[in-house]
Amino acid sequence: MRRIVMKMDAFPNRDAVVVLGVLGILALFAVTAMSLGSRAGANPSAAAIPSQTLPRAERANFTPSPSDGGLMLRGTSSEGIATSVPAVRLGTDIVANVSGQTARVTVTQAFRNTSEEWMEATYLYPLPDNGAVDTLQMVVGDRIFSGKIKPKEEAKQIYEEAKANGQKAGLVEQHRPNMFRNSIANVGPGETVLVQIELQAPIQQIKGDYSLRMPLVVGPRYVAGGASVGKGASGSLARAALLAGSSDILAPTADPAMAARAGGGLNPVSITVNLDPGFTAEAISSPYHAVNIKGQGDTRTVTLKDGAVPANRDFELRWSAGGDAPELGLFKQSHGALDYVMATITPPSAERRSAEAPPREMIFVIDNSGSMAGDSMPAARRSLLYALETLRPQDRFNIIRFDDTMDELFVSAVPASDENIAIGKSFTHGLEAEGGTEMLPALQAALSAKTSETHLRQIVFLTDGSLSNEAEMMREISQNRGKARVFMVGIGSAPNTFLMRRMAEEGRGTFTHVGYRDEAESQMQRLLDRLSKPVATNLIARVSGGNIDFAPRDLPDLYAGEPLVLLGRTKHLQGTLTVSGTIEGQRWSQSIDLSQASESDVVAKLWARRRISEVEAERYSGETTYERADASIEELGMDFHLVTSRTSLIAVDETPSRPDGARLVREELPLLLPAGWDFDRLFGAQLAAVSRDLPARDHEERQRLELPNTSTGYRLTLALGIALLIAGSGLSLWWRRERFAYRVQGQPLSLGAL
Repeated sequence: MRRIVMKMDAFPNRDAVVVLGVLGILALFAVTAMSLGSRAGANPSAAAIPSQTLPRAERANFTPSPSDGGLMLRGTSSEGIATSVPAVRLGTDIVANVSGQTARVTVTQAFRNTSEEWMEATYLYPLPDNGAVDTLQMVVGDRIFSGKIKPKEEAKQIYEEAKANGQKAGLVEQHRPNMFRNSIANVGPGETVLVQIELQAPIQQIKGDYSLRMPLVVGPRYVAGGASVGKGASGSLARAALLAGSSDILAPTADPAMAARAGGGLNPVSITVNLDPGFTAEAISSPYHAVNIKGQGDTRTVTLKDGAVPANRDFELRWSAGGDAPELGLFKQSHGALDYVMATITPPSAERRSAEAPPREMIFVIDNSGSMAGDSMPAARRSLLYALETLRPQDRFNIIRFDDTMDELFVSAVPASDENIAIGKSFTHGLEAEGGTEMLPALQAALSAKTSETHLRQIVFLTDGSLSNEAEMMREISQNRGKARVFMVGIGSAPNTFLMRRMAEEGRGTFTHVGYRDEAESQMQRLLDRLSKPVATNLIARVSGGNIDFAPRDLPDLYAGEPLVLLGRTKHLQGTLTVSGTIEGQRWSQSIDLSQASESDVVAKLWARRRISEVEAERYSGETTYERADASIEELGMDFHLVTSRTSLIAVDETPSRPDGARLVREELPLLLPAGWDFDRLFGAQLAAVSRDLPARDHEERQRLELPNTSTGYRLTLALGIALLIAGSGLSLWWRRERFAYRVQGQPLSLGAL
């Protein structure tokens, strides 16, 4: 029998095997990199090759490539998608009493605890940005607790102490002028707590048309990274929110499937408007809700035809004057030791002496970010297409589109020739909604472009304004607007009216809303008609026989049909108010005897609200420091009992109700997605699936995964890599076959001989 002797050095060279395996892996990575690089070169993004560098013939068919990311990447489940029906259910009732040119609005929110736990509930909700919130009442059973205005930090401390002590407490805080938060502590199992706030707001007026708009839902806001964050960090919600100071405006969005399961019980709202405008209202309508109208003459009652409806779109009531619209309104109120006055003056209409308006340079800035997906993007496209149709040969124009990237159609504004307009229309047709809402670079590009001395420069924004860094927008306009005027078109069912109004004010322009695609042309026609007519400029308000501190101090330009609303205060109201200005090159003035003012109980707080807006504007422009602005706002809030960025309303039940040892569960009530928004496009199908499957991921940030836009390169790369690994393994086995030897009594023997 032959003795088989196995020698250890007859094994294959293990170093060689390792080297071959490493070479295979390196080959896999090398081929992957080359594949991705080739794909990027073959299909560059809009950021890599801006459209303005393309030849004109290619621009006509240019479609900006979509961003890989959606609008939002939520940091935690409490700031993300709500997939479970909340334990605390919310119902809202709104009653608005319209008297003359103002509305007194009562908002009652009922928080009902359906669980067996003691609950703390918070709810983020919108209110009119020019409204003044001044009253809070908390109702528990048959007991009523009135709120008191306190400095923001003090009110928060009182609330936290009451919450820890088991006392019921209600807190109303302002996070933006149109965004508030109610917090309710220690709601017992099966218990309902009512929170009632009151505010007053002016009525919108253009010519003989009037409107009251009540926002009902806060749309998800894109938290812009900002210059201090950098582009790479803009996808991280938690970091961006921290740097932008925007964590307070985040709230969970109800998954549509969950909202459907909850039925009409998730955030229903009922609305009643008692309309007494001081004249017989005609053409009463609500464009976004079906309504019932009762009464006759000067007094009407308007209610929702369907009863309570989901809080997923803004409510607007419109009416017109039966005859000529009143051109003058004058009201007064005493508050403390001072008198306050509100004067509403509408300059007369004037026809141009020249045959047509002077040539214009129109810069259209259109938002094609993820929040515009659904109904908003078609409405924005139709609005822009209509505006392009109105351009004349002597006009110039350009189009800037933005999401989390930006493109200018032309290097600079071009003549409105048939060829260029056709290019603009093709560009507009190709816009799709995707990505984040980085508006600031687009605004900077629109303001910094070289202007023509012979053309009137008008910048028209079409956006829903779903972003967090409003202050940066106002600051940019205030510091760099030059001779340009900025006009805002709010798109969709729940636009950010605070941003619309303030950008228009800072840009000496005006704004309008396009709620759905069918009204795009009519609303744009209304806006563009006003822009083409004479403007009242160089307005000055003087009082003879008295001295009045007016707000606004710098009077705005007025477009056709717009009234000038002056709010002032003085030690003793007397004298004659004269407003003068220029209309179509002609001097115009109107005088008013202030002793003819009618009594009103709303003027003082409207003055304070307007003054607070001015202080904010001074902060944006650098005219005052943040510390001085905060101090002024806090003083105004305390003096006039108003909720502001520096003051809050707090109500506390002195008697503890939560038993010792009973735990308190906090719940952030979800917001409905605004009507017409595309949930899957907004959050991303994968994010929605992850949120449904893993709701307990409370403290993890979901990071964006950058993948190729197509799967072809990925599969080819993977196949090549696997082939290389297999080849390396085969070579290794062959080498072992040749080297692996046995000695039989000192003679080599191949594996085949065994």
